[in-house]
Amino acid sequence: MADQEEGIDDYTEDGTVDLKGNPILRSKRGGWKACSFVVVYEVFERMAYYGIQSNLIIYLTEKLHQGTVTASNNVTNWIGAIWLTPILGAYIADAHLGRYPTFIISSSIYFTGMVILTLSVSIPSLKPPPCLDPNLNNCKKASTLQLAVFYGALYTLALGTGGTKPNISTIGADQFDDFHPKEKKQKLSFFNWWMFSIFFGTFFANTVLVWLQDNIGWTLGYALPTLGLAISIGIFLSGTPFYRHKVPTGSPFVKMAQVIIAAMRKWKVPIPHDLNELYELDLEVYEKKGKYRIDPTPSLRCLTKASVKTGSLSPWQLCSVTNVEETKQMVRMLPILIATFVPSIMLAQVNTLFVKQGTTLQRHIRNFEIPPASLIGFVTLSMLISVVLYDWYFVKIIQKWTKNPRGITLLQRMGIGMIFHIILMSTASLIERHRLSVAREYGVVENGGQVPLSIFILLPQFVLMGIADAFLEVAKIEFFYDQAPENMKSLGTSYAMTTLGVGSFLSSFLLSTVSNITKRNGHHGWILNNLNDSHLDYYYAFFAMLSFVNFICFLFISKYYVYKAEVSDSIHVLTQQLKGTRSPSNHDDS
Repeated sequence: MADQEEGIDDYTEDGTVDLKGNPILRSKRGGWKACSFVVVYEVFERMAYYGIQSNLIIYLTEKLHQGTVTASNNVTNWIGAIWLTPILGAYIADAHLGRYPTFIISSSIYFTGMVILTLSVSIPSLKPPPCLDPNLNNCKKASTLQLAVFYGALYTLALGTGGTKPNISTIGADQFDDFHPKEKKQKLSFFNWWMFSIFFGTFFANTVLVWLQDNIGWTLGYALPTLGLAISIGIFLSGTPFYRHKVPTGSPFVKMAQVIIAAMRKWKVPIPHDLNELYELDLEVYEKKGKYRIDPTPSLRCLTKASVKTGSLSPWQLCSVTNVEETKQMVRMLPILIATFVPSIMLAQVNTLFVKQGTTLQRHIRNFEIPPASLIGFVTLSMLISVVLYDWYFVKIIQKWTKNPRGITLLQRMGIGMIFHIILMSTASLIERHRLSVAREYGVVENGGQVPLSIFILLPQFVLMGIADAFLEVAKIEFFYDQAPENMKSLGTSYAMTTLGVGSFLSSFLLSTVSNITKRNGHHGWILNNLNDSHLDYYYAFFAMLSFVNFICFLFISKYYVYKAEVSDSIHVLTQQLKGTRSPSNHDDS
């Protein structure tokens, strides 16, 4: 009786349920109360992950005695796997287990990989003997067994993150009901604070953990991230009574394949002038399943043919309008997905060549030695400051002119981030040219000795990367989540991670290709083990030009991108509020 008095509006309207499948009262679950556990989880989990990633190239070169190109490619290949496995995790979550169970199982795999990795850097028989010779060719290489244990642990960790990465951010976003204007507004800020939590944990990893690894030891330096992961999983589990859950709705890959194949089979069939003649299920069918029905749109008409009735009821020959429109939404995002590959290549340089540059410079402040990887902390710091300034000031100022609840569109925000990437790589090229000129002046080119310049000359390129991330990376995650169909949110989130994975693999490809091409016909080569004798300034200038060309392509693609229709009127309500008007059909408490 009390529930009836509270009214139907007190129940969530987006189909979320508890773990037993029961409807949820808005006041009991979800919102920022539930999100607080997810956000705090992310702080500790990112501390664990970046505690491994940030200094990995130093471990590979100094402890496993690998060359610059080999170590850089091993780092980016592993990072690529880290960011591509979420496709599998999203598929399992959306099609079979649901986000929460997939996350729990994957967390156990993740933790197992972290434990094995900690053991591999701690037990003497699992790593080669120390070597202080600057010529790595004179150092004993790691054995097959040692490499198998080390990389086996790394890729076990990668498999685990495949199930946690696409689902944890989606679980967080699921705590806000798109049909409730107030919660929709809160969701608009969620991704900013989500990134804030990520980079807060990252900052700790890039400062404290990196220093411990370089100065105290790798055992403690890896044991603490493992402990941090255990704490993060415990924090997430403690929030279980407060979470809202989305019910899995079937494999998005199968649905998309059915639409594409059905459309190909009927490529000669004309589309009826009256779109109501297209095949669609009754609204009641969707309501019972907690799904959304989508009206037909004029874009990508070739796929619309999958809904044209020809007599067959096979799902591989006839698909509902909603399934077709969901496929259209995922296909429409593919050009944007491709346009974010190049920025992801730029991001991959932070953990590889940027860090290796730092090893060639003076790193002492009195008796304190600065770990090269700790400069990544400035990416984090500038990111944190930029996100706060963006959310608190920039959005509110721009809203007055654009009347857009987000201030600017997501694609505009991504474009600004790409502009910063062009500035960033141009700056990095100029700084590297100065470093090389000083190396020649002091005669440390041939011997690879320390260049008499402070490591802080690299600071601008790290800071600019953080500012670029505040625009591009935050907008990218929100864009792929927001534009994905309601029943494919995990897959949409995995799009954002796929760009990082592909970008990392492309970084490995470009590094190897440029290194090999520039050494042909007796030429010296741009990227050598001895960075003082290399030409990273040319390599960074090449990246600046690549970023510029990609930005021009992005402008063209984004000009023709059609945003999906909202499933609720929440964004319309917020827009009307900014314009100073209210729609008469909206709730007063919104």
